[in-house]
Amino acid sequence: MKDTALSSTHEALGAKMVPFAGYNMPVQYEGVNIEHETVRKAVGVFDVSHMGEFLIEGPHALELIQKVSSNDASKLEVGKAQYSCLPNDDGGVVDDLIIYKLKEETYLLVVNASNIEKDWNWISSKNDVGAEMRDLSEDYSLLAIQGPKAVEAMQSLTSHDLSAIKFYNFVVGDFAGVENVIISATGYTGSGGFEIYCKNSEVKQVWDKVFEAGADFGIKPIGLAARDTLRLEMGYCLYGNDIDDTTSPIEAGLGWVCKFNKDFTNSDALKAEKEHTPERKLVAFKLDERGIPRHGYDIVDSSGKTIGVVTSGTMSPSLGIGIGMGYVPTVFSKVDSKIFIQVRKKAIPATVVKAPFYKG
Repeated sequence: MKDTALSSTHEALGAKMVPFAGYNMPVQYEGVNIEHETVRKAVGVFDVSHMGEFLIEGPHALELIQKVSSNDASKLEVGKAQYSCLPNDDGGVVDDLIIYKLKEETYLLVVNASNIEKDWNWISSKNDVGAEMRDLSEDYSLLAIQGPKAVEAMQSLTSHDLSAIKFYNFVVGDFAGVENVIISATGYTGSGGFEIYCKNSEVKQVWDKVFEAGADFGIKPIGLAARDTLRLEMGYCLYGNDIDDTTSPIEAGLGWVCKFNKDFTNSDALKAEKEHTPERKLVAFKLDERGIPRHGYDIVDSSGKTIGVVTSGTMSPSLGIGIGMGYVPTVFSKVDSKIFIQVRKKAIPATVVKAPFYKG
């Protein structure tokens, strides 16, 4: 089990620690609902240093990225980031990721913690163009400072105007007394804020200064459990649950990051799938009665026939109802379609809705 540079800090704060993607990670501090509400209404800080970071450089960097990723990275300018996925050869997804253009011919790929080795091997296997690749995952830490008060709470820590950094844009500069920090207006919560990339040796100083600066704004440390409820309220896919090696980006609703103006891994098959409509789709649903849908629960029709499976589910802290996502035959995927979630012995009625669940 690996520790992040802040594992002992979390333990000292009384966090409940759990193994996650090979790391010793804080799942919660005070409790999921309190932490969730902190991010929705004020500002909270996640240690997500377990995420992976790859540097792709050189005159052939873009060529490699265009080949392995579904989105069009040629549209990126320095200072902009892009959500994308790595399709496999069989119609599924190796991983979803964010691509940052740091400089001309220099890109940072941020991948899921559980997929670092898999992604590295996959991208390396496609690198017949001579792009330079470096795995920085063991050297860098990542803090997600999320919530509507993040800009105001953090402004004193940097000379950059945080309010001027638009969504999916970033700057590289000073933050919390450290130079060359990536300050990125990205995150997985739907409540605004920043993600801060710095070296492991610098992150404790950054963490301490972040909490000093946020003291008057109700800042709190937030665990991975609340990160999951926050992202689910937004209808964001979680790799390993909602997307994996067997799910296509088209059926997962990620057709918008598949740009068919270029060739990429399995692009012809994915283009054909998009044009002919997939047999199943990932849908968002709300329970019509009390209950909590969980990952792995069956989705059934009105006659009790199994038609799909819940990929993510929870009791929404913001809405106070059971919400979830799951794959169903396309005929059941229209908004307002009626489905049923098999919770133990009871089939609880649910309605297909348009994500996000939480509108802010």
